[in-house]
Amino acid sequence: MNVLITGIAGFIGYSLAQRLLSEGFSVYGIDNLNDYYDVSLKKARLEKLQTFQNLTFQKIDVCEREKIRDLFCAIQFDYVFHLAAQAGVRYSIENPFAYGDSNLSGFLNILEACRNAPPRHFIFASSSSVYGANRKVPFSISDSVDHPVSLYAATKKANELMAHAYSHLYEIPTTGLRFFTVYGPWGRPDMAYFKFVDAIAHDRPIEVYNYGKMRRDFTYVDDVVEGIVRIARHPPECVESTTNTSSKARFKVYNIGNNNPVELLEFINAIESAMGEKANMIMKPMQPGDVVETYADIEELKEKIAFSPSTSIEDGISRFVEWYTKYYVRL
Repeated sequence: MNVLITGIAGFIGYSLAQRLLSEGFSVYGIDNLNDYYDVSLKKARLEKLQTFQNLTFQKIDVCEREKIRDLFCAIQFDYVFHLAAQAGVRYSIENPFAYGDSNLSGFLNILEACRNAPPRHFIFASSSSVYGANRKVPFSISDSVDHPVSLYAATKKANELMAHAYSHLYEIPTTGLRFFTVYGPWGRPDMAYFKFVDAIAHDRPIEVYNYGKMRRDFTYVDDVVEGIVRIARHPPECVESTTNTSSKARFKVYNIGNNNPVELLEFINAIESAMGEKANMIMKPMQPGDVVETYADIEELKEKIAFSPSTSIEDGISRFVEWYTKYYVRL
């Protein structure tokens, strides 16, 4: 089967590609290799993927409409995993147009390509950020997501609405995945856990926001990939509307989270234990666009695909620290 992964040099894209390549799928990957974070890390991920003969990579930005159109004209994809996006809550405050270009215009280009050459299943990355200012926990997919607190979150909510419209109009089986704080080996250097480990390794202090009074549903990357693969095998079916607000489109949204939020200071303790060093913490107030807690309700995930993440924080952090140490020693 032919599979397209956009953002293949990114953290989740790389991890998913490794899994699918090892299972024998013909994987086509695109990425613009932008400099939002260390490009050498993205290239190193690609180097590992290119050891597989069943990988084809092209440097394409999802904003390049003609190149996207030509790619879909040349190859009929069975599955499309759209993971390319401009990430980061805080970066969206400083660089809003990057989010309009990649997360809105780029997303529309992929939707149009899928309209003209429909895959068996279109799966795209949403985010737990869509829950915004919601106070009810755990966050359920049935909750209102009308109050985003960052532009990044607003673009992800827009993606869900756009994808639903295309699924409804063109009967494209579509699933959106609301990821909750994904971490692990080969992760993103802009994420807090990566910054903490890097700072401790170089005897620098770490900045702890909201004075450490935050909780995150940290989700290990292998659990995320397992969830994606299982969901891909279950494209949503057309169902009759049961309420005035429900949809009969072949469209579904899932939370992909650990269902076990962890206090930020507890998470830092796990890092200290894995590294055998103490962190020098500088306490700071909450940053704009941030939220106090994320917590995924994954009952639908359990019910529909019989899956829930299982990696503990201690195991996940230990594996990340082991990778970090080997990778940066190699450099």
